[in-house]
Amino acid sequence: MRALYATDLSAASKAAIENETCLECLERIGIDTIHLVTVVPSNVHAGMPGMDLEGRRQRALDRYQSVMEDAGFEVDTHVVRGTPHRRINGIAGTVGAELTIAGSRGKSPLENRVIGSTTRNLARTTVVPLLITRIERETDEPEVRREHLFRRMLYATDFSDNAERAFEAFSTLRHATQSARLVHVQSPKDAGTTGDDGDDPSTRLDELAAQLEEWDIETEIDVRQGDPTDEILAAETEFDATTILLGSRGRSRLRRLLLGSVSESVIARAAGNVYLVPPPRSA
Repeated sequence: MRALYATDLSAASKAAIENETCLECLERIGIDTIHLVTVVPSNVHAGMPGMDLEGRRQRALDRYQSVMEDAGFEVDTHVVRGTPHRRINGIAGTVGAELTIAGSRGKSPLENRVIGSTTRNLARTTVVPLLITRIERETDEPEVRREHLFRRMLYATDFSDNAERAFEAFSTLRHATQSARLVHVQSPKDAGTTGDDGDDPSTRLDELAAQLEEWDIETEIDVRQGDPTDEILAAETEFDATTILLGSRGRSRLRRLLLGSVSESVIARAAGNVYLVPPPRSA
């Protein structure tokens, strides 16, 4: 399984790439090849002659490559120029990556609604699953907030087709997952109602939980009422989730520009990691 790992070569990014536990988690879900990518934005210039901007970035990637190779991965490196999210998506398609990984530095509570433009644009445009690793901010020696990436998974579902598609990610994530909480959020007016197939949310979540328990994942269900983003994040805190798993909704061709408001809010405000599954390319 091939993954693309996007890095801006910051101290925060370095912390994630060199974290042994994170690398072990990636190995456990079947990743054996990693493409390390850093993008020099088109509007960034080398400055004075002899600065060798690309060369310095390549040397930094070479150091990361050694760390990952020592951990048992096959690694290729790419230093490119352009718009970061477009180049990252383009390389992911070219190399056949099945997962894109990007870091997002956690902010203070007052700033939690703001995420980096590259991470936000990747979430809006990715055509392969995207793992956003949350990294500490405002510290000289940042660390990954939830280094056991897939140990405690919070799966949020509205029972849409793409939520079901996100659930299928457990077929690989299960190799690194010990426990899971399955969450559905109803609005107050939906309380006590059943779906089109006659099943109430608890019954539908029980069916999903049974599948995970067959894989020896300790699973619980959680039907909540209120604002979807607020309730998902409250469940994250209560469950102490390492990663939230959810799908992004594609409703038209414009899906590449518009990410569902719940997905984007969760990505921006989550305390831990987020694993986002996009709609199929044809959606």
